[in-house]
Amino acid sequence: MHRMERDTSHLQDPAIVWFRNDLRIQDNEALVSGAQHGSVIPVYIRQTDGLARAQGAARDWWLHHSLASLSLSLDRLGTPLILLSGDPADLIPELVRTTGASAVYWNRRYDPAFQAADSALKAELQAQDLIAESFAGQLLHEPTRLRTDSGTFYKVYSPFWRALEPDVENRQPLDAPESLTLYANLSGLPGEPLDSWGLLPTRPDWSGGLAEAWTPGETGAHERLSDFIEDRMQGYDDRRDIPGVDATSGLSPHLATGEITPAQIFEALKSTENDAAPADRTKFRKEVGWREFAWHLLVNNPALPEKNHNPRFDDFPWLDNSKSLDAWQKGLTGYPVVDAGMRQLWQTGWMHNRVRMIVASFLTKHLLIDWRKGEDWFWDTLVDADPASNAASWQWVAGSGADAAPYFRIFNPVLQGEKFDAEGDYVRRFIPELAQMPKKFIHKPWAAPEQVLAAAGVRLGDTYPHPIVDHKLARDRALAAYQQIKEAA
Repeated sequence: MHRMERDTSHLQDPAIVWFRNDLRIQDNEALVSGAQHGSVIPVYIRQTDGLARAQGAARDWWLHHSLASLSLSLDRLGTPLILLSGDPADLIPELVRTTGASAVYWNRRYDPAFQAADSALKAELQAQDLIAESFAGQLLHEPTRLRTDSGTFYKVYSPFWRALEPDVENRQPLDAPESLTLYANLSGLPGEPLDSWGLLPTRPDWSGGLAEAWTPGETGAHERLSDFIEDRMQGYDDRRDIPGVDATSGLSPHLATGEITPAQIFEALKSTENDAAPADRTKFRKEVGWREFAWHLLVNNPALPEKNHNPRFDDFPWLDNSKSLDAWQKGLTGYPVVDAGMRQLWQTGWMHNRVRMIVASFLTKHLLIDWRKGEDWFWDTLVDADPASNAASWQWVAGSGADAAPYFRIFNPVLQGEKFDAEGDYVRRFIPELAQMPKKFIHKPWAAPEQVLAAAGVRLGDTYPHPIVDHKLARDRALAAYQQIKEAA
């Protein structure tokens, strides 16, 4: 870790540090700049200006606990976190007037909906002779600056990563400030209690599985990173596609909330150079790189969450089948690996990446349901949902995105289950009604003899559904639909 130095002894007025999706005290350049400026007023604003899509219920649950964790960290450094609701374009200037602050610092966010508003606010503050500075941190690169030789943004992952990877070590993570100077008149400032925001689910409280699976907050993020490096990094390249084992980092929700940065992750990976195989480190770095690529696509194509990247898919004959969509959402399609994934999502707010591809392929290609409906369900139920990775990944699977999987690559859910969950451990964990099925039939219970089903306590159509579509017929239908738009083009 490295500490940023700057001469600010001449600055006496307080600085406002505006937290957004950077809920951490380490490697936070805005917070370090505020600490060097003088007394610090940390603020988090729950935006009600309608600029961006409201985040889902799972992310709300995470946000509550992450803010509680950040508040404790700031208290230990010497100053509380102020919570406000409203439009930052109004609240930040008002806070400046109330406190006499001479500086406002924040870390950049790259959601297209926020970029113009942040730029306008910065210009307004600077026009008043205030210091208004923004810093990097969420990403390893600036999406508007990285360009191909022809001057366009990258639309294919491999050349994107080749261009970016040599520079990813350039930014060294910053230490947290040792302490913060308390603003003298803090008690007179407005603020809202976190509980008043209603971020936690009630009536019913469905968050028990999330609480069991996750520890939101900066401390939880670094504990998860340490555990991954010590226990699961070795063998990552071979084991990351097996959903029945705990072989992935689980850092995605911490990254989505800004509790840890990719620079910190890459710095920590240096400690594995004598232990983990090069293939394990390389593969994990590329997974972090895919997140960078997704943000690169979104910043340069802001319509990515709503509009097909490939306009050929604008005429795709999607089906509007609410019954099939409901079965998919509830994990009742009759295909065990698909259903296990959807139930894992509901119970834990997360799904293994290999299974995400399987369930997305099933929705868009077996059921011919528009990828946007799947993206919307993931947005509401994932603790790691972010506008870039969610949209880019769904479009990739559907075949409509940048560097997308070919539409005619249609995952066979039985073969995928048999390949990546060979013993059936993943299915048995999330579909207890199939727990006694032998592995020969765990991924195709409809093929089991009646005596096998009876011994396992499975009654198809009663305790577990028949498949809602036939794989071969669904595959042929999907290929015909693709041929239709191909010929039209």
